Amino acid sequence: MKIATNTTLKPRNPIVAHARFRRAGRHQPRGRSMRQHAGRSLKRELDQMKQHSP
Repeated sequence: MKIATNTTLKPRNPIVAHARFRRAGRHQPRGRSMRQHAGRSLKRELDQMKQHSP
């Protein structure tokens, strides 16, 4: 059985590869951190409401 080899026609751009690995582009927090922040602030508000209720 012959093993197929994958050959590229031209070399890859090394700058693009590095930028892609470090997820360049967005300068905003990811969705997960924003959800965590929202959950913490909601819990903080609920705790404050419990303290002020008779």
